[in-house]
Amino acid sequence: LEASGLDLKLLVWDHNRDDMYARAHTIYSDPEAAKYVWGIGYHWYGDPRFEAWPAREGMLLHDNVRKVHELRPDKHIIMTEACQEFGPRIGDWKLGERYADAIIRDLEGWLEAWIDWNLILDQTGGPNHVQNLVSAPIIYDVVRERLLLLSSYYYIGHFSRYIKPGAQRVASGSNRDSLQVTSFANPDRSIVTVVLNQDDHDVPFWLQVGHRSVETLALARSISTYIY
Repeated sequence: LEASGLDLKLLVWDHNRDDMYARAHTIYSDPEAAKYVWGIGYHWYGDPRFEAWPAREGMLLHDNVRKVHELRPDKHIIMTEACQEFGPRIGDWKLGERYADAIIRDLEGWLEAWIDWNLILDQTGGPNHVQNLVSAPIIYDVVRERLLLLSSYYYIGHFSRYIKPGAQRVASGSNRDSLQVTSFANPDRSIVTVVLNQDDHDVPFWLQVGHRSVETLALARSISTYIY
């Protein structure tokens, strides 16, 4: 690859978070291997609440994303595959919450990009030659000839619409366990803060930036984006 002269960026691992730290440590500990590696790619799977195969004690390991960054802060981290298994999940709002929860946790661990596996599928969650039927942000019902935008479409949109290319993450935090938050500074100097509330009750809070603050509300089971 080096001799080809191609402008390639080599990502290694490309599997789940559970073993990504161990694999990254091995590769980055070898200078001859590490010099060819642009970064780590990983998948989002391993949640026994949403999938049948993970160990019941859980295999998500979101903290491994941050640990991989700390190994080599000069390297890059990209989430290369995500989808929800067991069919299209039409009308399932927990699907959107799962996406937002994972994206926020991983962005806070120095994730740089998120790639969903499928943009659009049919009403069965296919087509798929091995009947591995899954969900996608957009479903096209070929029988009724209708386009359906699922909860994942809207939840992903809170990140993809407002966090612009070239944005840099800025420090932000929450004083309530039920509020998950991440913030970015866009190239146009606007700040974007995404707040996720997965609880069944509204959570009032103050959005504070420096010496300025405003009282606001995270509605029950909601995601909100603030731009300022």
